Order: sequence, then C-alpha cells, then structure tokens
Amino acid sequence: MIRISRKKKTLPGLVKLPNGKIEYRGIRFDGFNKPRKSTRKSKKGMVLAKDGDQIKLIHFGDSSMGHNYSPEARRSFKARHAHNIARGKLSAAYWADKVLWAGPGGSKKNPPKSQKHVKGKNNSM
Repeated sequence: MIRISRKKKTLPGLVKLPNGKIEYRGIRFDGFNKPRKSTRKSKKGMVLAKDGDQIKLIHFGDSSMGHNYSPEARRSFKARHAHNIARGKLSAAYWADKVLWAGPGGSKKNPPKSQKHVKGKNNSM
C-alpha cells in the first residue's frame, strides 16, 4: 500500500503572527474573514477570505460611490447582485453585501451632501 503525504499548502507571503493576527503581502489582518479598510484608493474595504482550503485577498466597495444605504437602495443592490452574493465568501459582492449593505448592523453613513438624488426621499420642491 502506498501512502500519499497530504501536506497543507501554505500561501506564499502568509505569516501567522504570535499575537494571533495574520500578515499577508505586508498587510496585517485580525484574522481570516475579518474585513478592514482597503489599501486601494478605489475600494472601501478588503478581507483575507478563507473558504475551506482556499484563501483569497478580496477588495470590495467602490469608494467613488456615495453612501446611500437606504432600504430601497439595499433591496436594489441585493437583487442586482444576488447571483454573485450566492457565490460565497470568495466573491466581492458577498463581502459588500455583508459589510456595507447589511441593514441595521451595516454601514450607518449618510449620503454625501453633494449627492443630488437620494433613493426613497421625495426631492420635489
């Protein structure tokens, strides 16, 4: 009988620190699946996502967009991205849904004053 060694694959550049945090490509994370502010100017957040044996660095949320997290906008986002959200932890839509569009526990930011139209509000004079 031949035994095959099944060593765990380690991701190059992934270092577990003594304080329990993880460093990946010079960026520190509190742990797997723990979102933080993105290092990319064009994105709002990032996460070192882990699903089973797969590990992936995901940036999510367009920083050039406003903060219209009204119930109407939330429903629209979830309907528009339902297929990608269903793909699971390794998709940016999943994390945007969980962190930015989560509802009462999600983002509490209001739309910027420069935003001309806010969904759900009557803008007539």
